Amino acid sequence: MRPLIVGNWKMNGRSGQLGEIEAVSRSVTASRPSADVLVCPPSTLMERAARIVAGRIGIGGQDCHAQTDGPFTGDVSAEMLKDAGASAVIVGHSERRQHHGETDAMVLAKATAARRAALLAIICIGETTSQRDDGKAQFVCGEQIERSVPQDATSSSVVIGYEPLWAIGSGHMPSSDEISDMHAHIRRCLADRLGGQGNEVRILYGGSVEPSNARDILALPEVGGALVGGASLKAADFEAIFRAVSATA
Repeated sequence: MRPLIVGNWKMNGRSGQLGEIEAVSRSVTASRPSADVLVCPPSTLMERAARIVAGRIGIGGQDCHAQTDGPFTGDVSAEMLKDAGASAVIVGHSERRQHHGETDAMVLAKATAARRAALLAIICIGETTSQRDDGKAQFVCGEQIERSVPQDATSSSVVIGYEPLWAIGSGHMPSSDEISDMHAHIRRCLADRLGGQGNEVRILYGGSVEPSNARDILALPEVGGALVGGASLKAADFEAIFRAVSATA
């Protein structure tokens, strides 16, 4: 199972920052890391980024609409992302769930749309501080898998991104045991839902992943990569993270 390192630029990036993506693609070509590398810039940069990297790394979207086309002002379909050069799309990110009221049903529809467009769906799940404090973290994540992951998903069509919501951008990390326990639980849930395919789906950890902690996180059982936020905006920081995969091999 080849690890996947995903950089989520969120609502950051202008034309002048395309050089960071180009630097990442050059580094991947030169160092040949033991991981797949994907950057998800804002939609305004996607097509230009895809041309720059020329297939050396993947380019992905940060969200998509469930429909192919239609009267949905401001939305972007999975097919539009594919047309712009994307090979993947993030769906159900905690910020979409929180700020845009996205439900598990909506995430499921978007993941289905991604497969329709031949895009890898990176389906995000995770618990809040209160849910963890109440001992419901595993239950919440299991429910999100049951309701957000298409029943016919395969290891080539979906990736799970586990994000403890209280760790995103906070600088606070769950312990190694907490990460390992949750990833093991997610694996069991995927096997229950998808059968044998569930044992092959990559499970990424996301939440304050930095060059300083990437090696330790990526060495944990069932951690099949990382979903990186702020540290992906600078090529040097992002390179340190995907190079950490080789260090754990």
